[in-house]
Amino acid sequence: MHAAELGHLEFKVLEILWARGESNVRDVAERLGRPLAYTTVMTTLDRLFKKGLLERRKAERAFLYAPRLSRREWEQKRAGDFVTGFLTRPQPSSELLISCLVDAVGEHDEALLEELEKKIRMKRRELNRRGKT
Repeated sequence: MHAAELGHLEFKVLEILWARGESNVRDVAERLGRPLAYTTVMTTLDRLFKKGLLERRKAERAFLYAPRLSRREWEQKRAGDFVTGFLTRPQPSSELLISCLVDAVGEHDEALLEELEKKIRMKRRELNRRGKT
């Protein structure tokens, strides 16, 4: 599953499929809100399929497409890939990630900062239990 950055049209197509569920090219094209060639929409759906973000099945003479992941699962995977990228780099990148995360959370949502502290405590307890078995 590849959760790389998507183009604007690719993301818009995913949003339509998350909202509507399994759809064919014509269904997606009609919901885009702007006139695009059928082949453009078909190519976009095919690219998303090849990236592993969509499932595809043949129904009569057309393909039907559906997201492989829910929007929440996709966002969680993107966030996880992003964090993993920082944590696998040299030490200064890891420290920068943590510093920026704490600063951003602290500026936007104090309750979320408390939730972050709670999750850290829970993870420490879990790791301590694993170490004692």
